Amino acid sequence: MAYANAAMLALFGLPAEEMLGRTFADLDYPSDLAAELNGHVDRVLNEGVTTEGEVYYRSPTGYGAYFDFHWGPVRADDGSVELVVGVSRDTSERRAMEEKLRRSEARLRAATELVGLGIYSWDPITGALNWDARVREMWGVPPDAPVDVGVFEAGIHPEELARVHDAIAACVDPAGDGCYNIEYRLMRRDSGEIRHVATSGRTTFADGRAVGFIGAVIDVTAQRCAERFVRESEAQFRSFAEHSRSLLWIGDPEAGQIVYRSAAFERIWGVPCAEGPTAFSEWIKDVHPADRQQVERSLELVRAGEAVQFEYRIIRPGDGAIRWLRETSFPIRDENGTVHRLGGITADLSNQDEHQLYIVSTKIGEARRLANMVRSLEYRVRTFDSASAFLDMAPVLTPGCVLVDVRQSRNECLAIPRELRARSIALTTIALGSPTADVASAVAAMKAGAIDFVSLSDEDAPQSALLIAISECHSDARPTTSDESAAARLARLTPRERQVLVGLVDGGTNKTIGQHLGISPRTVELHRAQVMNRLNAASLTNLLQTALAAGIVPSGCVGRDQQKLT
Repeated sequence: MAYANAAMLALFGLPAEEMLGRTFADLDYPSDLAAELNGHVDRVLNEGVTTEGEVYYRSPTGYGAYFDFHWGPVRADDGSVELVVGVSRDTSERRAMEEKLRRSEARLRAATELVGLGIYSWDPITGALNWDARVREMWGVPPDAPVDVGVFEAGIHPEELARVHDAIAACVDPAGDGCYNIEYRLMRRDSGEIRHVATSGRTTFADGRAVGFIGAVIDVTAQRCAERFVRESEAQFRSFAEHSRSLLWIGDPEAGQIVYRSAAFERIWGVPCAEGPTAFSEWIKDVHPADRQQVERSLELVRAGEAVQFEYRIIRPGDGAIRWLRETSFPIRDENGTVHRLGGITADLSNQDEHQLYIVSTKIGEARRLANMVRSLEYRVRTFDSASAFLDMAPVLTPGCVLVDVRQSRNECLAIPRELRARSIALTTIALGSPTADVASAVAAMKAGAIDFVSLSDEDAPQSALLIAISECHSDARPTTSDESAAARLARLTPRERQVLVGLVDGGTNKTIGQHLGISPRTVELHRAQVMNRLNAASLTNLLQTALAAGIVPSGCVGRDQQKLT
């Protein structure tokens, strides 16, 4: 080695005079590296060519680095190669920077793939565009098709083009900040499908003019469709709520606030929605003092995840009038199953129309004919196509008169007055028979619990016998006895409350009843308090006496299935 430059001196840590005249092997180069470098030297000497490369070497001093080299021949006067001369330099820093750049580019590619970003650039001077594969896919442009400003603008929805032009003009204005942020609709070139995209970018300036632009674009169609669906759903809910005679409300149990009320609040409470109290602690003050404890316990059950139905009174703040309300409250859970809202439907029972009729007939045409007949006399009518459908709803129906058509399914329809009497539900029944019905049919209907038996013809004209019977049906309404009142309230207990009551009659404790029903003792305690409130029971003894009088008897062992109410 005739000459060593600074890079080589740094690598070996030796004075230059100690390196001159020494071979690669003398300098302890690894044999394979020495052979590679000697091969380059031989090529220069033998072929008179220049050669270059890059190698990694760790010197005896422990310093390791990448070096590149460029070697060439020095020729004698006769043209033969007499020396090899070259330069080398430490490239470790450059290689480290290149590796860092590769990692950054890899991370950028991964990020763009993860969020669906498309990358593009634009030359404001020449108008040249460069789109990656994702941007091309958004516009519906083939991978090998050329793109230019014309292709770009052709994909923008005509109603959005002016906004896009304005945004581009603003971002290339040297007086601005060079930022470009806009969302617009585009139409795919291949299918015409409308998509929503959001794009951002930044312009670079030189000498007071825009010279470059790079940006990213993302397809947000799915998000916008979801948002539109939510808006439409909310609009449908509000339309339903605002036109419902019942009050719909939503509350936040954590904050103790009512966050939504429908328009029916003003009709029931007598004050505008905006003036109604939003805190539960203030709202409860409108509840009749005798019913507050029941309401508070019912709402506590809803917070615990139960759906409940109960009745209570309020004292209207405006005029002091008392209103009877029926409340159906339920928990609203989030995606994790946690109760994060309470919902409720409140019906006003105060001014229920006394002229309420229910028609039960398995023949839809006959039910419609009867309904038209009695509606002409300003009766409110509701029809049912089976006895089972009617009996399922009977506990929560407004008191009124039931017209039971026994001309088709006699045995099924006669079960209605028997069940109503057994459950002490305040609905009176008139049996409707055919003109050919005998006395025995009327006697059977009366024994079942009907207050009258009317033979109907097939004529559409109002029939005096039926109208008289309906009139007498309403006039015969009488106050229920205390036992009947308690039995009626028992019939309106929720299924869970009935299960808890049966458990108490069987002698169960909160713990054993909870184990049988799969709920906590605390939830059993809340249900137990709710049952006692509904039955006006001052003690457990009173509660059991009422249950026994209503037909619930001990099953003989704690935890057996609930006895049927009879």
